[in-house]
Amino acid sequence: MQVAKQKIVVLGTGGTIAGESAHASERLVYTSAQRSIDQLLACLPNSPAALQAHELVSEQVAQLDSKDMDFATWMALAQRCHFWLQQSEVKAVVITHGTDTLEETAYFLSRVLPGNKPVVMTCAMLPANAVGADGPQNLQDALTLALSPDPRAQGVLLVCAGQIHTALHVQKIHPTRLDAFGSLGRGPLGLVGEGVVQWLAQTPQPANNGHAESSVKAQSGVVSRMLNWPPAQTWPWVEIISNHVGANGAVVKAMVQAGAYGVVVAGTGNGSLSQALSQALEEAQSAGLQVCLATRCATGSVMPLPGAKFADSKGLSPVKARVSMLLDWAEQRSLN
Repeated sequence: MQVAKQKIVVLGTGGTIAGESAHASERLVYTSAQRSIDQLLACLPNSPAALQAHELVSEQVAQLDSKDMDFATWMALAQRCHFWLQQSEVKAVVITHGTDTLEETAYFLSRVLPGNKPVVMTCAMLPANAVGADGPQNLQDALTLALSPDPRAQGVLLVCAGQIHTALHVQKIHPTRLDAFGSLGRGPLGLVGEGVVQWLAQTPQPANNGHAESSVKAQSGVVSRMLNWPPAQTWPWVEIISNHVGANGAVVKAMVQAGAYGVVVAGTGNGSLSQALSQALEEAQSAGLQVCLATRCATGSVMPLPGAKFADSKGLSPVKARVSMLLDWAEQRSLN
């Protein structure tokens, strides 16, 4: 009896990797999300040898510029990932995505998907028709990682410019360079080149990229409860604000009046805040506004001090702390 091939599923969401510019020499002015995922796969420089033993399945989940990513698309993407990952013959899922909000989507997926199979995200900094376009190589490298049998390949990862980063730590650190992503203070988990994965970390990453809900069973429960989450269009307003010279509480008071659910504050240094901003946040918190304190520093995280007035982000960057607050809200609603 013939044994069915294992599958590698590639999901497209648009982004620069699918973009086109008016001229091949134009690298910065272009329109994102113009090419389908099938067109991107047709442009691979060399199909990884191990892929020949697998069936390649593609699906267009969305077609947008990631600066316009929204909650509804997140939900659709998570549900399609779950649909494929629960099938025994599917070895891994690869996702193409725009660079601007990739780190937020990666963290979201790491919170809601079980981490027992690879979910490899990739992207590009140049449009698909640009001279020296980086998308084809990034996609090929993502497929190479997806095929890796190493347990360090499990969970949600990003591959860009030959580097492997975890969903928990990855950040976009440069607006235009091809190596636009980094895991500041930690470095990449590994490298991909010439069809080979080289691991720099000696131990497997946590199956869920470090989130406290650690077991695959527990995270599978999160996926099933997603069906009971409120519709994406009803998710609350959670904003990010920053401490800076002259920071006052006017924006916080305006948010409370406008009905905001929560705010993540990117404090200076170890989460320090001006007196005016801190007082406004205390008053808003007493009135029901959820407040989370992060740091605007590129590396490091807030170390909570005795008598802290606000919950800290537990090492998350401001944008990921915002995602975490939204997910906690949705989870709580699903349990009520």
